[in-house]
Amino acid sequence: MIRMLTLALLFLLSFNICFSQSAEQMLKERGELYFSFDFNANAETLTELEAIGKLISIVKITDGKVFAYANAKGFEKFRQLHYNCTILTPPSMLLSREETDQRNVLTNWDYYPSYGEYIDIMSQFATDYPSLCEVVSIGQSVEGRDLLFIHINDSLGVEQAEPEFMYTSSMHGDEITGYVLMLHLIEYLLENHGEDEQITKLVNSVDIWINPLANPDGTYASGNNSVYGATRYNANFVNLNRNYPDPDDGPHPDGEVYQAETVAFMDFADSHHFTASANLHTGAEVANYPWDTWSRLTADDAWWIHVCRQYADTAQLHSPAGYFDFRNNGITNGYQWYEVAGGRQDYMNYEQNCRELTLELSDITLPPPDTLNDYWEYNYRSLINYMEQSLFGVRGIITNAQTGNPVYAEVFIEDHDKDNSQVFSNPVKGDYHRFLDAGVYSITFRADGYLPMVVHQVLV
Repeated sequence: MIRMLTLALLFLLSFNICFSQSAEQMLKERGELYFSFDFNANAETLTELEAIGKLISIVKITDGKVFAYANAKGFEKFRQLHYNCTILTPPSMLLSREETDQRNVLTNWDYYPSYGEYIDIMSQFATDYPSLCEVVSIGQSVEGRDLLFIHINDSLGVEQAEPEFMYTSSMHGDEITGYVLMLHLIEYLLENHGEDEQITKLVNSVDIWINPLANPDGTYASGNNSVYGATRYNANFVNLNRNYPDPDDGPHPDGEVYQAETVAFMDFADSHHFTASANLHTGAEVANYPWDTWSRLTADDAWWIHVCRQYADTAQLHSPAGYFDFRNNGITNGYQWYEVAGGRQDYMNYEQNCRELTLELSDITLPPPDTLNDYWEYNYRSLINYMEQSLFGVRGIITNAQTGNPVYAEVFIEDHDKDNSQVFSNPVKGDYHRFLDAGVYSITFRADGYLPMVVHQVLV
């Protein structure tokens, strides 16, 4: 730590092996750099790595090697620490443009659509299933591309006492396995409503929101016609998954203003009452649960382990040996993997009282398009199972005993809740949804203007 802090104070240093003309050119052309460096992560060096993680965007740490991205500002600060590093080919450029853009006209969902095709596909869902879904734009990206959701419900336009669930993918623009899988999932839910019992129950009982592409500027950095050369960062060269308020580090932990995409998603979350969500990434194969920013465990650590274990076990059951077995056989606490400040997962859990995890779906950041149906086969049951968690735990409707009107109230689990893990009822309908591991609990309900009410011996 002393070594790192001392070096961080030095502003003018000679170039080291980590800087070259190729790195300079890459930063000029793409606004970001992908590289690796050796690091012996242990208890003594963990604080140093945490500090480094605030300068650059760490992707993963395996076998003593750190893989990371940086924009020009972050890389300049990092190289002053004198780590020898290797400049790597961006994952979105490992395949040729021809390989990236390949298509098999005989099957669906085995190609990366152009931006125009994406817009058309989303619109077509609403055209084909007008009674079950609608397209909703929550705003625009830095470059003016729409941030789109498909909203699926059997009673569109009618507020219901249902849990609200959200999937979003590819806030890192070059991590797009989930992009296509979310389009596939939308189609699967719509086509199987009324045909499959589990899907019908989900659509009829859960208010579902799916955003396949959270960073369209990064995904289409090379133009609207191809995902070749996609970037991790947005058009302002900012990592959107470090751009949220942080429970530990406060507002603007990355030193950047909130980006257009970040503001749109925060405003959207503020205007809804999401109970569970997940955001989809690639670069590993693991279910990552909170916290990312704190070493301490969440109040619901046992529940998170159960839910993530279910996801990983189901994915492993329907995939070749070796898939989805990173870290603890497919699951990890975020901080125990590496610290993240300003991530959306912690923001949703802490600020929105929602249960959000991060799903890393493929070791290969941008897999060949003809393998996308394989990843669907490995994951779709797990994706549906996680959505179904919305219907478990403790739930009910809180009303005024005299008038029957809904009441906005806090639902607090005694001797259990901490770090904003309590939930709140929906002010419109009064419904609450509290996911819990099996056990016996005492629950306190509190609302302004009312005496608290305690219910003991609640069996989950």
